[in-house]
Amino acid sequence: MDDGAKVFKALADPTRRKILDELADRDGQTLFEICTRLTMKHQLGLSRQAISQHLEVLIGAGLVIGRREGRYKFHHLDSGPLERLTDRWRRTTKET
Repeated sequence: MDDGAKVFKALADPTRRKILDELADRDGQTLFEICTRLTMKHQLGLSRQAISQHLEVLIGAGLVIGRREGRYKFHHLDSGPLERLTDRWRRTTKET
């Protein structure tokens, strides 16, 4: 599967989009923080394992970067793959 297909697959799931929304709102969250915010703000009753699996798909697509610090793993949003996708169809406007 090419990188663009991985990004579209990752974005196809509404839970993964909510995870990205939460990271856009507050970058650098742990799994516990993401689970708490999804439960409190979106009333999602998913297990930590389910959220972790969603994060792995997002990491595989390059939309999230995980950074270990001691015993914690912090998750950061990376919009680079989205920019590369839109650059494919973006037209440059030339001034006349």
